[in-house]
Amino acid sequence: MAARLRQRFLKEIAPALQKELDLKNPMAVPRLHKIVVNMGVGEATQNAKVLDPAVAELGQITGQKPVVTKAKKSIAAFKVREGMPIGAMVTLRGERMYEFLDRLINVVLPRVRDFRGVSTKSFDGRGNYTLGLRDQLIFPEIDYAKVDKLKGMNVTIVTTANSDNEARALLRSFGMPFRAA
Repeated sequence: MAARLRQRFLKEIAPALQKELDLKNPMAVPRLHKIVVNMGVGEATQNAKVLDPAVAELGQITGQKPVVTKAKKSIAAFKVREGMPIGAMVTLRGERMYEFLDRLINVVLPRVRDFRGVSTKSFDGRGNYTLGLRDQLIFPEIDYAKVDKLKGMNVTIVTTANSDNEARALLRSFGMPFRAA
């Protein structure tokens, strides 16, 4: 069973974007490349066991086993040594990526308290969008009773768009609720 959002992209969104962006070649239409969900756990420097629930929750949220990220450099001020585990991340591609984006836009973001839309300024200049989430409880997969500590995460949506305007048009057509300027 193909993802609902992927079917909609192929049948409706891609042709509409081709007209909107005035592109001659259908392969030039911006697409989703991957979604990276990253959860930094700073307390893991003192206690490595803090990382286990974060990894489990990230796996529940994305439906894929997370990779434990390790520090690249030693930083004495943060009491971090090179190679120390400091977070977890998941890279989603294909069907899982479309399923996750569908859930993020239609289920998760409306559950955020006092939600007025996501910022339009979080583009990086190359057509990628990063969204910060303050806690993991807004995901319906997480059981409220089993959470001991709130952990935020970054969701980076990597597109094949050449500019921020193309990426904004792509995400808006997917239904991303941008804040009114």
